[in-house]
Parts: sequence; C-alpha cells; structure tokens
Amino acid sequence: MAKTKPGKKDLDSYSIKGTNKVVRNGDCVLMRPSDSDKPPYVARVEKIKVDRRNNVKVRIRWYYRPEESIGGRRQFHGDKELFLSDHYDLQSAHTIEGKCIVHSFRNYTKLENVGPEDYFCRFEYKAATGGFTPDRVAVYCKCEMPYNPDDLMVQCEGCKDWFHPSCMGMTSEEAKNLSKVMGCCFEFKFLLNDGGNSGILMQKERGRGKGGPIGEKTRVCFVIERERQNYLFV
Repeated sequence: MAKTKPGKKDLDSYSIKGTNKVVRNGDCVLMRPSDSDKPPYVARVEKIKVDRRNNVKVRIRWYYRPEESIGGRRQFHGDKELFLSDHYDLQSAHTIEGKCIVHSFRNYTKLENVGPEDYFCRFEYKAATGGFTPDRVAVYCKCEMPYNPDDLMVQCEGCKDWFHPSCMGMTSEEAKNLSKVMGCCFEFKFLLNDGGNSGILMQKERGRGKGGPIGEKTRVCFVIERERQNYLFV
C-alpha cells in the first residue's frame, strides 16, 4: 500500500450511495455539477482516500468535452467525444453520481448500440495551453475533416477513400439507396438501385463494419435488397 499522510488511508473501492455500483481506481465516473442544468462531468478515478473523520475523497483526472476546450467544439467531434486532460483534482466521493465507460476511438466505432454511459476518447488535452496529443490525425472526404463516428460515410470503390454524402451533393437517404459509388478524384458515378436488384454499397455506420476511416484490414459490404439487408465481411 502506498504511503499516505497521517490520518489518511487509501481505499480499494467506494460504493456510490443509493446504488449497487462500486468504484475502483481506474474507473470512469460521472460527477455531479454545481449547476443542475449542465450535464454531469466525466473523470477517471486515480486514487480513493478516507481521512480521520471518515470523509472519502477521490483524486481524479478530468475529461473535457470539446465545448469545454479552448478551441471549442468542431464539426468532426462526436456527440460522445471526450478529451483526457492533464487537469487533476481532489473531490468528495459524494459528488460521484454514477459510472460510465470511456472507450478507445476504435472500440467505440464497433459498438452495436451506444448507451447513455458510453463515451470515447482519441485525444489527450493540455488544459493550460489547449494543445492535443496526437496533434494531427488522418482526414477524409473532399472537406478534409477527421472522421466523426456519428456521421454516415460512403466509400468509393475506385479510390477507396471515404466521403460524406452531403459533400457529394446528396442526402444520407439517397446514399443508402446507392448500389455502388465509383470513381476517383471526386468524379463520381452513382448507381441507384432499380427497386429490386441487389447491389453493394460500401458504407461506414457504427457497429456495422470493421473498416473504413479507422483503418482496419477488414471491411463490410452492405448488401441492399428489396426485403432485407445482409452484411458480408470480405
């Protein structure tokens, strides 16, 4: 057990009052904000301590939402995106109101369903300077933006790059009715389904594929048919 100041003791866990949930070091938690109109803060528990008066404190490392950062929220930031900051704090354990899961970016894109407790993180954030690690990421589409896992993208079968339907002058519904996207260098040819014939459209939607912008080796073929939709991995 690590050395502590006189009168303080490290704890292995803490039970959130009014729940059956137990918090341990390394867990991500939801912290009650002072303003009830704001969403809960998100933090990672680094250490749990109790003092001589039996007050339980947690040393935490804050996650920042994009809108809380110096640069603010941008188009490519996901709804559930967080930045792991270098901002540490000591808070009363009584302000913990629940637990959550902060996934890696890759794991988040594989989720079949995203629940209220699911978040993801792909950047570390320096609170004092506004800097990020990594400080550069891959960009896609002709808008040259990083990948937002909340947005539908389609893959060109010619150049294999990924594009937002809106950047190609079409709606998401129109994109879902395509059988193929062919062409490179933004010169596209769109082949629409004829109402009954099956076709293949390379798409990226959360939980439906392992390829696309996150760069894994496999990809999913979205097979469009009149009555049903099947998923094939190639």
